[in-house]
Amino acid sequence: MRSPKLAALELKRFGRGKLPRAALVALLLLPLLYGALYLWSFWDPYSRLDKVPVALVNADRGATVDGNRLTAGDEITRKLHDSKTFDWREVSAAEAAEGLENGTYYLSLTMPADFSEKIASSSTDDPTTGALQVRTNDANNYVVGSISRTVFSEVRAAASANASRGFLDKIFVSFSDLHDKTAEAADGADKLTDGAGKAKEGARDLAEGLDTAKEKTGELTEGLRSLDTAAGKLEKGSRDVANGTQRLADKVGGVADKAGPFIRDNPQTIVDSAQLVADTAGVVRNHLDTFAKNAPRAATATRGVSDLAATTYTKTCVTPAAGQSAPATCPELKKLKDAAAEAAVLAGDVNTLVKGSGGDLDKLRKQLTDLEDKARKLVKAAPGLGSDIDAAVKQVNALNSGAQQVADGMVKLHTGIGSATGGSAKIDTGVGKLGDGARSLDGGIFKLVDGNRDLADGLHEGVGKIPDYDQQQREARTEVMADPIKLANQSLHQAPNYGTGFAPYFIPLSLWVGAMVAYMLITPLNRRALASGASPWRIALAGWLPVASLGVAQVAMLMSVLHWGLGLEMAHPAATIGFLALVTGCFAAMVQWLNAKFGAAGRILVLAVLMLQLTSAGGTYPVQTSPGFFNAIHPYLPMSYVVESLRRLITGGDLTAVWQGCAVLAAFTVGALALTALAARGKQVWTMDRLHPELSL
Repeated sequence: MRSPKLAALELKRFGRGKLPRAALVALLLLPLLYGALYLWSFWDPYSRLDKVPVALVNADRGATVDGNRLTAGDEITRKLHDSKTFDWREVSAAEAAEGLENGTYYLSLTMPADFSEKIASSSTDDPTTGALQVRTNDANNYVVGSISRTVFSEVRAAASANASRGFLDKIFVSFSDLHDKTAEAADGADKLTDGAGKAKEGARDLAEGLDTAKEKTGELTEGLRSLDTAAGKLEKGSRDVANGTQRLADKVGGVADKAGPFIRDNPQTIVDSAQLVADTAGVVRNHLDTFAKNAPRAATATRGVSDLAATTYTKTCVTPAAGQSAPATCPELKKLKDAAAEAAVLAGDVNTLVKGSGGDLDKLRKQLTDLEDKARKLVKAAPGLGSDIDAAVKQVNALNSGAQQVADGMVKLHTGIGSATGGSAKIDTGVGKLGDGARSLDGGIFKLVDGNRDLADGLHEGVGKIPDYDQQQREARTEVMADPIKLANQSLHQAPNYGTGFAPYFIPLSLWVGAMVAYMLITPLNRRALASGASPWRIALAGWLPVASLGVAQVAMLMSVLHWGLGLEMAHPAATIGFLALVTGCFAAMVQWLNAKFGAAGRILVLAVLMLQLTSAGGTYPVQTSPGFFNAIHPYLPMSYVVESLRRLITGGDLTAVWQGCAVLAAFTVGALALTALAARGKQVWTMDRLHPELSL
């Protein structure tokens, strides 16, 4: 009898009564218990998180920032209620702690009393971090704690972004204020540059004016020196005349009794002396006119130099221009100003002396003229003096008196001119130093102009670099900087829900269990075939086909419920069904061999192999996260390839893994059937162990 007929006969046994039929129905529905019920229980748990009760404690008392009321706790509370992430229940801190301990609440979120104050502190001089306090109790449920950490990381990020927005907005406002103030500083630097330029022109004009003044004071000094020299000569000459007339008067007066004989005996001596007096008096009178003419000019010139020195010192050192500091030559300028003032006073005194002594000068001039006239008369009258000795004595005495007066006047005049000459020399030296200082000032102001220009250029450049944002620009930049990184999360072949993601793991589990239970009701090796001496391959196939056929029916029922009942969508529906038919055939072959080879112990081995496959298939976490043992056996068990292939068939992706899985399953199927055939050959020989087994299940 062929294997299909043997398989059909095996299945017909389930139609011979109600209990076998019920067993067959249970066998077909069993995968639904493992596959459909498991997946249904957590098909989409994240969509029902709003049913999870959690405690929310809002103890925040708020804060006032720049006159505005900030209640960050209330805002977060409102957003949490709107998000419907959990079943938020606002309670007190004590109620939250008690409920978390006894399991009323799965977790608690607390916003402390100073939450808003700490958030507002980000824009103050002492910023501190606001803390959201989350408490979980893994004794209630570990998974909820894991979910809450993900949820609250988003809450914390959102709260941090809100706090950063206010702080960054103030920074951008400060940028605008800094931009405006820098622009004002740049305008001020431009004005300072213009003022420094004008000051430079003034310093250059001052230096040129002082150079001219230096020339004029030099000329004045030279003129006063010449005048002083002439005055010295006049003083000496007038003193010589006075000494001569005194000697003459002494001689005439001393020898008055002898005058007659002397005059008669020395007429030529008298003529010569009188001629000398007349000539000297004429010279003195002529120089006196020159002195009287130059004295006012000297006074005017020294006064002008003194005024110029005083004005220069005031502008340069007392009241410098805006943005300028007093130069280092100010002490020398002050000495120059004082010396010029002293020289002006002396020259003024000389001029005043000349003006105030105008009558005396005229008188002196007249006296000199009179002296000259008398001397010349004496020259003419000397030959006849002998006849009138008394008249001669009177004339000599008068001549001596006039000469003495002229000599005394010339001493005073020479002294005044000498003082004026010294003052003029000091003025000339001071004006020279002032000119040097003015030129140094001109050079310093030139550097100041360049520095101010660089400052103005730098400030204008800074204004261009400092941002000046309007309200819209500030809001846009604040939004970006408060949350600068957006997670562009793109999932290739995304599973729409939790159940779809875990279906590749639970579907092969249910099919393995279905095959395992099937061989509890169906013998792995047909006894009739064994007794008839049929081919081992025929025996193996006869035991495999009934379970494989039931497996295909289980696949059809399971996938129908998952698709139309739970809503499982498959990227490749037909390929998925075909692949699962191969899977159930492979699992049936493996379970058959374990039962055929090891008998009752094989059922335990079936469970052991199932456990090894479940722990090493990577159905929940990546297999790389498992201990090394499970990574080592992962490539050698068929469920590893089943899980990977079903992921591609259900959610989509490269089908290379599917073809590889098909090859591996085919190899396992053929290999298991071959091993079962070997076991069947051994079972065709009856032994005492088979007649009386040590263990029977």
